[in-house]
Amino acid sequence: MSHVKSLADLRKLKEDLQGKMSLREKSNHPESMVQVKVAMATCGIASGAKQVMEFFINEFDKRNIQAVVTQTGCMGYCYAEPTIEVTVPGQEPIVFGYVDTKKADEIIEKYIKNGELVEGIIPVKYQSIEINKENK
Repeated sequence: MSHVKSLADLRKLKEDLQGKMSLREKSNHPESMVQVKVAMATCGIASGAKQVMEFFINEFDKRNIQAVVTQTGCMGYCYAEPTIEVTVPGQEPIVFGYVDTKKADEIIEKYIKNGELVEGIIPVKYQSIEINKENK
């Protein structure tokens, strides 16, 4: 644990702890709120995923949107990094590619708030192993 040497250090510690508590409280019922998973493997980080994740966290807070933002590993869409998966309550997850802060703002305003689809969706083009076994 770091030493608190100033009032600014104490405030920073308080903010960090409140953030952790907020995430813990939200994680009890994540299905009832927007969930954003940011791919933070090496290619995602190199493409700007850290800035995208920080943008989502800050903007959800500013706009008073109940959401859980987490990081995940590689989603397998390295060509389209940074990638995110957005799950709106009651809907299937959607993966977006080439997400920068401008695209993240559009996703919040159009998709999350208004239910409008936006460009950049990575289509699901695969079949599960179980489906392939049934067809043989």
